[in-house]
Parts: sequence; structure tokens; C-alpha cells
Amino acid sequence: MTQQELHAQFGPKLVTDLPGPRARAAVAADERLISPSYTRSYPLVVKRGRGLRITDVDGNEFLDFAAGIAVTSTGHCHPEVVAAIQKQAAELIHISGTDFYDEHLTDFAARLSAIAPMKGPHKVFYGNSGAEAVECALKLARYHTKRQQVIAFYGAFHGRTMGALSLTASKPQQRRRFGPLVPGVTHIPYPYVYRGCQGTEAEKEQWALNCARYIEEKLFKTNIAPEEVAAIFVEPIQGEGGYVPAPTNFLRELRNICDRHGILLVADEIQSGAGRTGKWWAIEHSGVEPDIVTSSKGIASGMPLGVCMAKAEIMDWLPGSHASTFGGNPVSLAAALATMDVLEREGIANAAHIGGLILKRLEGWKQTHPLVGDVRGRGLMIGVELVKDKATREPVTALRNRIEELAFERGLIILGCGETSIRLCPPLVVREEEATVALDILEEVLTEVEKQHAHQGELATSSA
Repeated sequence: MTQQELHAQFGPKLVTDLPGPRARAAVAADERLISPSYTRSYPLVVKRGRGLRITDVDGNEFLDFAAGIAVTSTGHCHPEVVAAIQKQAAELIHISGTDFYDEHLTDFAARLSAIAPMKGPHKVFYGNSGAEAVECALKLARYHTKRQQVIAFYGAFHGRTMGALSLTASKPQQRRRFGPLVPGVTHIPYPYVYRGCQGTEAEKEQWALNCARYIEEKLFKTNIAPEEVAAIFVEPIQGEGGYVPAPTNFLRELRNICDRHGILLVADEIQSGAGRTGKWWAIEHSGVEPDIVTSSKGIASGMPLGVCMAKAEIMDWLPGSHASTFGGNPVSLAAALATMDVLEREGIANAAHIGGLILKRLEGWKQTHPLVGDVRGRGLMIGVELVKDKATREPVTALRNRIEELAFERGLIILGCGETSIRLCPPLVVREEEATVALDILEEVLTEVEKQHAHQGELATSSA
């Protein structure tokens, strides 16, 4: 199949200028009626979705490499998930697991326990979002340990509710004018190797290890007593921080520190879990076992569900300590059970396979594209960091944003992350042909921006 035939069959299909007339009207209505706190990168007004394709209100068809922020893990409206939702909605929509029993609660908990990244037995709390899962983990860690201090990392995003926001350190705007936040949270550097160390591989390994050892060698000697620390919250791959994987030696040292001082290790897998990295959990790539794991986003293919799973002996709080009216909704859990079936049958293996192909192609861009400074990720959680100059690694946030906009204009949906990176997080059912088309579009846009700004003298000309 020629490239032209490939794009004709698997590529976007645009029928109007973007945004089209109905989209422009919808954006205008949104500006009048909807909270201005939402962030929108470009005027996409979605009407329907199937698989990897979404169609806007004007009939334009896009390739979705954002997946609703890594949520539609089985693709948009997967028929098995839709059937499970329809069947459950016709039978029981709500009962509240806080006050009554429902077999969906235990059915899904048993499935989760079977694939947990730590030894069991386990217990599960249900909420409606990632932020709620983090709130649960924060409260549980303090309750179980009877300690008040918590350690998190710069660049972290754990949510926007007050407890989760107190752990978040991604962008100042997310915290501005909301203080005082929940006390007792200390942030330390995350092992963002590309930004922290330009040495040899051995030097990078040591630098990452030092990021963990900072806790004992500095923090515990100057600021916090280790016996007062309840938990360390870590994203095995920072999401909003730039799609930055934590090195294995760093995660192993965190585990050692926690074991030495009776501290709980909490893995925030809200964006990196549900098979996105080619394993059920990103932390599995390191062999490290957390004490608590949080999940949401892709676990129910778009239905609202948040999960906090802990070792059973840790989830020891008394009735009334924590609850949620809507958490573990029967329809959401039916969707989650169907999602697990699809992911176990095909999605996780496909994420590993297609993700490997994408990463292989992107690696070459570091040599052929002046803007591409770093490529990183696992499975279908891939970050491409853009820089003005590869020697100085100066960020180019404005150019990153322009690439997002141009990709949208060509029918490819992508999102940024961190200060200067692009994230690629399509549904885990993406086909090789769709991935090829998407990368073709992205490379075309990247080349256009590079040529324009090199001509203006704004980019270093070397691609080395």
C-alpha cells in the first residue's frame, strides 16, 4: 500500500475549514456559559467517536492520539463496553456501595486483586475520579500509620481537590490563590534525567539514585523526622510533568527507604495504569511493589471510576472513616469489567507492540529533527520533548503549542505535557496503519515548524 493509499484509508477526513460553523457556535456558547478554568488547546467540538476516530459537530473526522487524556483505553465506544453499559443501565443504575452491597463491587475488586502490582490480600475503595483515588490514599496513609507528613515530587500531578492538589507540583496556576493547602506535604526533585544530568549513562544512573537518597541524606537530617512520614507518593511515569519515566534504581531505592522507616509507598497509576505501558501497571517494569496503588482514567474506558487498592492490612479504617455516594457505580463497574476483558485479550499486548514501533521511529527523529531533544516512554505512554537548542536544551513551549494546533488543523489530536513536550497516548487498540499515519502527520507538522523558525534564526541548525 502506498503512503497516499494508507492516508486515504486510515487518515483523517476533513470536510470543512477548522473550526467549522457549528464548532464556532459551540465555542462561542462555551465562552458564555462554561467555567473559564478549563484548558482548551484548540477548538475541537466532538460529536461522536468510534475506535481511534472522533467526529466533530461539522462532520470532520480526526485521529485521536490523546484518548480523552489517556482515558479511552479500549477506543471510543468499544462495542463490548457499550453493550455492558446498556445492559447494566437497564437493570440498575445506582444503589450506593457506601450503604448497601452490590456484587459488582466485589467482582471488580477480585479482578483487580488478581493483577495487583503488590502481593495480596488486597482491599479496594471506589471513588469517581483519579483525584478521589488520591484523596483516599492520602487519608488512608495518615490513618493507618498515625503519621502526618507526606513526601511528593516536583513535576507531580495528583489531582485538583485540596488534598490531591497539595501533592501536585506541576504548574503554578493549578495552585495559585488556593492556599493554604493541606499541611504536611514536602516536595523534592523527581529524577527527570533529561533535565537533570547530561553525563554518561553511569552518571545518569547515579544522579537518579541520588534523587532518592536525598530523602535520607538531606530531608531526614534537616527538615522531617522519618518516623513522622506516612507515605511517599510517586508516579512511576510522571504524566502532566512531561511523560517522564522514573528510573528503576530510583524506584527501588524509594522502596528501600520506605522499608527502613515504616513508610508507605503509594504508586499513582492514574494515567500510567490500565495497561497503557504494555503491563497492567507502569511500576511493574521496575519490579518494585507499592503498598497502595491508585487508578482511574483508562480503567473504565471513559466511565467515571477511581480506585484506591491497598494491602488488606493497611486498609484498616473503621466504618464511616471514608466513603463516596457514587463511587463504584454499577454502570461504571460494568464498563470496567468489560474494559478489563478487552485489555487482557488484546489491548495490553498491542500497547507494547505498537508502542515499540512508535518509539523506534521517534528515536530517529532525535538525529533528523533539530527540535526533538528527547524521546521517552513505555508502551503507548510516549513523550517527545522539544528544545530550541540541543546543547542548551532550552524549552520551546510556544513552538510545542503551535505544533499541537497545526496537527489539529490536519486532523490529528495530540496534547502537550510538561513545559515543552508532546504526549502520544492513543487508545490501546490503535492499529499499526493508524500509528503510521499519525506519525506522518506529526512529522510533517514538525518539519514545517522547524523550517519556518530556522529561517527566522530561532532554532539551532544542528540536529546532533
